[in-house]
Amino acid sequence: MSTHFEVIVIGAGISGVGAGVRLREAGIRDFLIIEAADGFGGTWRANTYPGCQCDVPSRLYSYSFAPNPEWTRVYAHQPEILAYVKAVADRHRLPEHTRFGVRMTEARWQPDAARWRISTDAGEFTARFLIAGAGPWNEPLIPDIPGLAEFPGEVFHSARWNHDYDLRGKRVAVLGTGASAVQFVPAIAPQVDRLHLFQRTAQWVLPKPDHRIPKAERWVMRHVPGARATVAAVEYRAMEMLGHGFRKPSLLRGVQAVARAHLRATVRGRELRRKLTPDYTIGCKRILFSNHYYPALTRPNVDVHACAVRTVDGTTVLGADGSSAEVDAIILGTGFHILNMPLSNLIHDGAGRSLADHWQGSPEAYLGTVTTGFPNAFLLLGPGLGTGHSSAFTILEAQLDLAFGAIRSARAGGWASLEARRDVQSAYNTELQAALAGTVYNTGGCRSYYLDANGRNSFSWPWSTGRLRTQVARFDTRDFTVIHPTDQQEISA
Repeated sequence: MSTHFEVIVIGAGISGVGAGVRLREAGIRDFLIIEAADGFGGTWRANTYPGCQCDVPSRLYSYSFAPNPEWTRVYAHQPEILAYVKAVADRHRLPEHTRFGVRMTEARWQPDAARWRISTDAGEFTARFLIAGAGPWNEPLIPDIPGLAEFPGEVFHSARWNHDYDLRGKRVAVLGTGASAVQFVPAIAPQVDRLHLFQRTAQWVLPKPDHRIPKAERWVMRHVPGARATVAAVEYRAMEMLGHGFRKPSLLRGVQAVARAHLRATVRGRELRRKLTPDYTIGCKRILFSNHYYPALTRPNVDVHACAVRTVDGTTVLGADGSSAEVDAIILGTGFHILNMPLSNLIHDGAGRSLADHWQGSPEAYLGTVTTGFPNAFLLLGPGLGTGHSSAFTILEAQLDLAFGAIRSARAGGWASLEARRDVQSAYNTELQAALAGTVYNTGGCRSYYLDANGRNSFSWPWSTGRLRTQVARFDTRDFTVIHPTDQQEISA
């Protein structure tokens, strides 16, 4: 079996599948997708917790080249999304290009050979181009809580749900109140004997306009020209209105009033409502959508601890406010390594410095996709592209346009390598940070995963989705340093 490929793709989630489809469409068959898990799906393969569901409308949460008229809900559940991603991969014959159960341990640029050397637990591979599609929602974030490792009961993260553990009749502590917890707490609350929810920060929760899509409507989506596109366009404009508010926080007062009314209508107890009322502007942290979360917290067997966990002592979980809970199991809804993604420690430049070494706690890239010092490499769903309201598929496809514009030009021109110019990357990120200064992400009065270890917003995109689709997608040779084979020979000599 060959160990050298023109392109190697890391990850077989929505990013890796999208990259694989584009490679085949470009007529490139000499590529390999490496996936540590045993199947396609990425985030939607790993997250199988009860109630797992998308919070972007299904018609927007799909590849533009593979519209799905068969979504059964406005907001699809995990099994349906996973089946969709697998179907796209199968339809485009990606299994024959993919090796599952292979974990990358290092990728290192070789300047003399102008190629990437990828080390894995199944041997070494080399490639002319590297596409990193592991994504930021890949590695669970396990909190460093004293005593957690010694807890004698069951402990698992929401992204590693233990379906073999029977929660019925158990006393359960849930740590974290983010997007995952908002979905699984209502699903498990009726089963457990007691649920203790430890909430470090209250979240703004909007009602979710979700419902089953009738068969008649799905028939229309299949057979009536333009029907699916029309509905998707309406949903897109609605989401963009929310995004406009993120950029002009004063416009969010009405949205915040809706969230406050939702809380008041579903939580009658004044003390519980006080605990659940955030003290920051909506949109500063990721907005959550649920019709079931607040009602679940009003159940008689649910206690909300409005504090972080200080320590775990035996079977006792101790809160920072002095509260405590005796539990049989702890479920971590504590999110992921978003900005300190493990992948950044594995990808090295020609001098042996990793992406993490370059970033020093503040990830940045040109157009969120290419990084100075890392030739012929493309990072999908990279830094500075999070919108807080639009589909990851939209971001991904813009990045793939940029990546394939670069790959096509390199192949046509016979270039040995290309990388983002340092001055171009610096100017772009200076503009990006200036635009972020007035957004709700930076001014809303909260601490979110949008902010990195240095307090800089390395996650968010401060402009419209329309601008993202046009600006990120455009490949311009002038923004790159291009090395030709003759130049490469001089460097090698």
